[in-house]
Amino acid sequence: MRHQRKTVKLGRTQGHRDALLSNLAVSLIEHGRIKTTVAKAKAIRPFVEKLVTKAKTGSLHARRMALADLRHNEDAVTKLFTEIGPINAARKGGYTRIIKLGQRRSDASEMAVIEWVDAPAAAAPAPAKEEKAEKPAKKPAAKKAPAKKKKDEGEA
Repeated sequence: MRHQRKTVKLGRTQGHRDALLSNLAVSLIEHGRIKTTVAKAKAIRPFVEKLVTKAKTGSLHARRMALADLRHNEDAVTKLFTEIGPINAARKGGYTRIIKLGQRRSDASEMAVIEWVDAPAAAAPAPAKEEKAEKPAKKPAAKKAPAKKKKDEGEA
């Protein structure tokens, strides 16, 4: 029996699973939200929340541990420690949320969006949708004058 076995294997070997979680975490840190399957979103949640807890301390040792977890992606670690960690300093946990989207058309996999609860203003997708609504409508194309038929020539 699998009592107290918390790791979700996702049908991958250990190295492949570690690389997958690291890459998903980097994408979440860079973009603020990612669309993935529900199983991967549930697997990445504890991984990312432990990284945010490290970022809240802000120590050099915590930064080096985060670098090791994120495969030495220095840009992601910098953003994690300078933006995401301070935003969540007062929060005791629950830094991410998972929103289920329904099934994917191709293979009917359950899809979800995982995002930060206290998202930075730059990562919020709501203003982008409003900008699309504010664009002026396209002007209708000018109609071409109908060409004269050659009936006049035939009648003469």
